[in-house]
Amino acid sequence: MEAADGRIGTSIRYSATMKNRMMYVAIPLVHDGQLLAILRTAITVSRIDEQLSRIRLRFILGGIVIALIVAGISLLVSRRISKPVEELKIGADRFSQGDFDHKLPTPDTVEMTTLADSMNQMAARLNDRIKTIVQHRNELEAVLSSMVEGVLAVDHNERVLFSNQAVLRLFDLKLGTLTGKTIQEVSRSPHFHRFVQQALLNRETAEGTFTLYTPDERIVHFRNAPLKGGSGEHIGTLFALNDVTGIKRLENMRRDFAANVSHEIKTPLTAIKGFVETLIDVGAGDPEETLRFLSIIQKHVDRLTAIVKDLKQLSQIELADEKIGISLERGQIGDVIREAVSECRDRATEKRIDIVGTCEEDLQIPMNEQLLEHALSNLIDNAITFSSPESRVDVTATTEGSEAVIRVQDYGIGIEPRYHQRIFERFYRVDEGRSREKGGTGLGLAIVKHVVLAHNGRITVDSAPGRGSRFDIRLPLR
Repeated sequence: MEAADGRIGTSIRYSATMKNRMMYVAIPLVHDGQLLAILRTAITVSRIDEQLSRIRLRFILGGIVIALIVAGISLLVSRRISKPVEELKIGADRFSQGDFDHKLPTPDTVEMTTLADSMNQMAARLNDRIKTIVQHRNELEAVLSSMVEGVLAVDHNERVLFSNQAVLRLFDLKLGTLTGKTIQEVSRSPHFHRFVQQALLNRETAEGTFTLYTPDERIVHFRNAPLKGGSGEHIGTLFALNDVTGIKRLENMRRDFAANVSHEIKTPLTAIKGFVETLIDVGAGDPEETLRFLSIIQKHVDRLTAIVKDLKQLSQIELADEKIGISLERGQIGDVIREAVSECRDRATEKRIDIVGTCEEDLQIPMNEQLLEHALSNLIDNAITFSSPESRVDVTATTEGSEAVIRVQDYGIGIEPRYHQRIFERFYRVDEGRSREKGGTGLGLAIVKHVVLAHNGRITVDSAPGRGSRFDIRLPLR
């Protein structure tokens, strides 16, 4: 119909004759406007379908190949971009963990190379700064740990910001650190708590003393100052704590010594003065009475002479030991014991006391024989003085490890343990009246102590009331 109308007509239909789908085309043949004929042709559509299928398959295969090529190129490009980023991420993680010695590899791209170089430089600078900070911190900790004084920093909530090892020793604590703990956990001393509260409240520099019982009694001197942060704000208080127990004890000993020496000298001087005045007033009317007064005066003069002699000897020992040291020569301890026992034998015989001296064979030490004999004589003399009649005093010398031990044991009245530390002080007497009745200057044990110290040794006492006293002189064998 379309060809009859002068148009080209097409049709695709199944041909019963050809038994196949056919495509028909009709073309009108026109001459001078007249339709002369119609030209019709046909072709099997299956061939076209086959060609289209081939073309379609080629398009699909080409698309797949192109997609694979594009995917491979994309993968290569993404790997080229993501690998340096991943390496930068791994490097940043190592930097965050403190491994500043790690170096980032240099990527191929200019941008990534610049970033990696910047991160490496940043790590190097951080490493240098951290090393400097750690070095300064270690130096500060070493200084603070070596200090005898305790350093304690406390915040507004009375919690410890910092403390050194001296604070742990001072408060007798076994904890590794006090940081973050409250003052109540550090010490149970109400005096210390009150000082901390006042220091935080007043925000001014102050100082004072308080007493600790940990478990021994300790006198602590403190200074505090306001603690400020980097911006100048007040963040707490800093305490410097110093154990002054020894200094206080020395001050007490000095006062006691001054009082005792004054008393020891004043008593005989008063007696001498009184009897001299009596002699002057009464005159020499009664020779026997005069002789009695003179004998009393002589007794007190002898006592003064003994005190002066012991003080002089004690001073000489201390002076020689401090300046040039005592001259020590190797000698036999047995000889020293025999001489000291022999010197005290007469007094022991008077009280019917037996002195038993024994010594290990060929026991030798570096010593000053004269001083050591004098010290041992003082110990034996004390043992005789405070022993009951018909008892005994044992003097022995043995070796214990690297020390020679000279032991003086008596079985007399004994000494209470609370007096053990003070009996070596000058003029200290456990029982004033009883000690004076038995004679002595009150300097004997002080001389013994300083002689032992001059020999680089030590002296200990073990005694209790009713079971006697044992003094051990421990001297190095070399």
